Amino acid sequence: MLLKRRDSGLTGDKKPRVFYGYVIVLVSFCIQALSWGMLATFGTFFSSFVEEFGWLRATISGAASLAGVVLGFVGIIAGRLSDRIGPRMVMVGCGAFLGSAYLLMSRINAPWQLYLFYGVIAGIGFSGMDVLPLSAVARWFARRRGMMTAIVKIGSGVGMWFLPLVATRLIFSYGWRDAYVYMGIVVLIVIVVAAQFLRRDPARKGLLPYGVKEVVGAGEIVADIPHRREDGFSLREAMHTSQFRILCAMYAITLFCGNTMLVHIAPHAVDLGFTQASAAGVLATIGGVSIAGRAVIGSAVDRIGTRRAVIICSIVLLAGLVWLQFASELWMLYLFAAMYGFSHGGFFTVLSPLLADLFGLSSHGAIFGGVFFSATTGGAVGPMLAGRIFDVTGSYQLAFLICGVASAAVLILSLFLRPLGEGGVIDEPKRGA
Repeated sequence: MLLKRRDSGLTGDKKPRVFYGYVIVLVSFCIQALSWGMLATFGTFFSSFVEEFGWLRATISGAASLAGVVLGFVGIIAGRLSDRIGPRMVMVGCGAFLGSAYLLMSRINAPWQLYLFYGVIAGIGFSGMDVLPLSAVARWFARRRGMMTAIVKIGSGVGMWFLPLVATRLIFSYGWRDAYVYMGIVVLIVIVVAAQFLRRDPARKGLLPYGVKEVVGAGEIVADIPHRREDGFSLREAMHTSQFRILCAMYAITLFCGNTMLVHIAPHAVDLGFTQASAAGVLATIGGVSIAGRAVIGSAVDRIGTRRAVIICSIVLLAGLVWLQFASELWMLYLFAAMYGFSHGGFFTVLSPLLADLFGLSSHGAIFGGVFFSATTGGAVGPMLAGRIFDVTGSYQLAFLICGVASAAVLILSLFLRPLGEGGVIDEPKRGA
C-alpha cells in the first residue's frame, strides 16, 4: 500500500508544523529589506560629502556606479558558490564585507577611500543580496514560486522606502560619520544572524519543494506540477543559448533606464519648476508603487506564467517612458512614476522564476548572477550618460528619448523568449543552441 503526502515535501515520518520554506522566505525578506534599503541610503549622504569635502557630484556618483558593477560581477561568483556549498556561509561573508564597508565609510577623507570602501568593499557585500536568497526561494518552491519571490522582493521595496528616512534622521541627530557607524553595526549583526537560517534546498533538511507530492513505498517521487530536477543547465551551457543572451540584453536595458530615472527624475522635476518636496514625492511614488508591482507580477507568474508576466512589465515600461516625453505637469510626473514603479518592481520579481523555468535549478545562482551582472553594467552606464547629455545640451530630453527607444527594444526582445509549454512552464532550450 502506498503512502502519499501532498505538498509537505516531507521524506521522513513526521510532517513539520510549518514548512521550512516559509522560514527561508521570511529571512530573505529581512535580508532584502536591509541590504537594498542600505543601498538606497547612499544619496542621503551626498550633501554631507559636498559640504565637508567639496567633491564634485560626478566624483561621488562614480563610487555608486563602481559599486553597481562590482556587485554584479561578484554576484556571479557568489551564485556559483551558493550552488555548490549553499547560501549560508556565502551570505555571512557578504554581510561581513557590507558591515565593514559602512564602518570604514565613517573614516573617509579622500575620494580614493570612497571608491575603495563603498565602490569595492560595499559592492562585494551587496553582491549576494539578490542572488542568494532568490535562488534559495526558487529551489524551495515548485508551486507558488512567483508569489514567494514577490514577498521577498517586496522586502527590498520596503527597505528602499524606509531606510533612507532612518539614515536622514541619524545624520541630523549624530552626524554622517556616526550614522555610518550605527548602520554598519546593524548590517553586520542582522545579516550574519539571518544567514544562519538559509538553506540551499529542501533536500538538505530531508524535504521536497513545496508543491511536490511524494509517493513512499514504490521509491518514486511524483510532482503534481512540472518540476525541474537539479540537472539543469550550467552557466556555460546557458550562455550558449539565445534565451540567456536575450535576458542579459533585456535586463541591461531595463536597469539602464531604471537607474537613469532614479538618479535624474527628481532633478528633472526641479528643472520644470516644481519644489524639492514635490520631486521627492515622485521618487517616493516609484518606490511605493514598485511594492504593488512586485505583488501583482508575483501572483501573475503563478497564474499566467513567466513569459506573459515579463511581457506585461515590458508594455508598462514602454508606456511610462513614452508618457514621460510629454509630461510637463506634476500630476503627469506622478503618473509616470506609478507606471515606472510598477514595471520596475515586476521586472525584478519575475527574473528568478523565469530563470528557473528556462534553465532549471542546478546552477540557478550562477546564471542569476550572470544576468544580474549584465543588468548592473547597464545600470552603471545610464545615469552617467544622462548626466553627460544634460551637461552638453542643458536638458534631459534626449536622454529620456533614448530610454523610450530602449524600452521598445525590451518589449521586442521579450517576444522572442520561448513560448509557454504545457503546464505553464517555458519550454527548455536545446543545449548548445
